[in-house]
Amino acid sequence: MLRRKRDAPGADGGGEGTAPSPATSSAGSGDPLAPSLEARSLTLAWEGGPDVVRDVSLHVGSGEVVCLVGRSGCGKTTILHALSGLTRPVSGTVLLHGRDVTGTPGQVSYMLQKDLLIPSKRIIDNVCLPLVVGGMPRAEARAKAEPLMERFGLAGTEERWPGELSGGMRQRAAFMRTYLMGNDVVLLDEPFSALDALTRTDMRGWYCRMSAELSLATLAITHDVDEAVSMASRIYVLRGNPSGGVPSTIAREVVVDRPEGASAPEEFALTPAFLEAKREVLSLLGG
Repeated sequence: MLRRKRDAPGADGGGEGTAPSPATSSAGSGDPLAPSLEARSLTLAWEGGPDVVRDVSLHVGSGEVVCLVGRSGCGKTTILHALSGLTRPVSGTVLLHGRDVTGTPGQVSYMLQKDLLIPSKRIIDNVCLPLVVGGMPRAEARAKAEPLMERFGLAGTEERWPGELSGGMRQRAAFMRTYLMGNDVVLLDEPFSALDALTRTDMRGWYCRMSAELSLATLAITHDVDEAVSMASRIYVLRGNPSGGVPSTIAREVVVDRPEGASAPEEFALTPAFLEAKREVLSLLGG
């Protein structure tokens, strides 16, 4: 069942914004009590245009999967770009372990919707590409990546080409490549949307297990409410219409508690608590 729901200030028509993070007082350099990733009062705009997203705050902790859901065009990817340092906000701050990294790229790992594996490179060379780009010799990079192949469910695919792998296996390779970027914060942009329904279900469970095992802090954006509810411990619901002149804000943070014995996404999706959480998110999106 839902443990609690946090209304953002202004969700009922007052001032805009979100409830402050429980650790917002822990800013500083490398603060061990700070969330792994935190955004404070981000306002974002397209170049030369009006605000797209206004006064958005969110946080993600180690080992946690958090989802950001919203309708198409409401600014979800724009937020990921700001969190990854690809764009600078109009105002607000991005913190990584309490350290200000606003507008600084390369601090978090970012996995896009498509796997973007290079067709002309074998799987082992695709996954260790971040190491090679970082200056590591190819042989050394391969030696570092090879022991991880089994852990990521890729044993036996080292010398195969991307075109020889299924969609799910390609996504595993893309995630391993993301992991080898060396960051413990991962941003996912609709990572499973191109997969068939059964593979998508398998990959959700697999990713949640790997994220917990590796103590990653994950923020995923998705249009799929089922995906968000099945994977996330918390869901930020983004609402607005930037193209219509209404900047998006976070309407509410929904915290989801899984029943005992139903922690895996595929198990939780069969419970009444899943339906309750899904109804809550859908009602916020439709409001």
